[in-house]
Amino acid sequence: MKTVISLQRSTNRLSVAAPLYTQIAESLLDQIESGKLVPGQRLAPERELSQTLGVNRVTLRQALQLLEAQGLLIRRQGHGTYIAEPKIERQAGKLFSFTRGMERRGYKPGAQVIVFNERPVEASIAVHLKLPVSAPVYEVHRLRTVNEEPVLLEQFTIPVHRFPNLDKHDLANRSMFEVMEKEYGVVVSQARQSLEPVVATEYEAGLFGITMGAPLMLERRLSFDKDSLPVEYGKDLYRGDRFRFVTDIASLEL
Repeated sequence: MKTVISLQRSTNRLSVAAPLYTQIAESLLDQIESGKLVPGQRLAPERELSQTLGVNRVTLRQALQLLEAQGLLIRRQGHGTYIAEPKIERQAGKLFSFTRGMERRGYKPGAQVIVFNERPVEASIAVHLKLPVSAPVYEVHRLRTVNEEPVLLEQFTIPVHRFPNLDKHDLANRSMFEVMEKEYGVVVSQARQSLEPVVATEYEAGLFGITMGAPLMLERRLSFDKDSLPVEYGKDLYRGDRFRFVTDIASLEL
């Protein structure tokens, strides 16, 4: 049974200059980070929380909405507000195999192929892959899961001439990088990647089971083989409430 808890106001991180709702959010964040509030716990009802904190429910809702937007709280219609599961850390500056990465973290990865098309490449992608316009490519969309929860929508385009008969391979249960290496002898050795925050469209929200407009992280990726030839153009969407992107900081650049 999930524990119902009351929120106590903390003073060690409060700022008198900050709006009251941000002070409440900081108080709750303190308790999450300290372990006083743990994933899966349910907050007390809004009426009880607002009375405990001495604020009106409008102010309290602003604080809860702020933390929900950061992926720290989950609201379940008719069931209350819960502390979210900790985010999965993803190294932003490294090539990432979802299957292997999740297995190393102790999760059970999965995949569902949503789209698999062979089509002529458009000019905007052809220039990245160094292909003639209208050359045949595979367009693949896969919904990736962690412990059966959808968390990532992979969308990638690869040239048919490098990976013929790709449809014969089990892309629902195998890593794409592993298929490239073992079936075609193509080793992805480097990539150029960029990250930008976006919000979920109706289509993406339906796949993820989240609300439209929820935060996502878009990773654009151009992958190269050991001969520095482009082999894959990807646009992956990560759920903002389930992933955190981190990077190691080198010495200060002056």
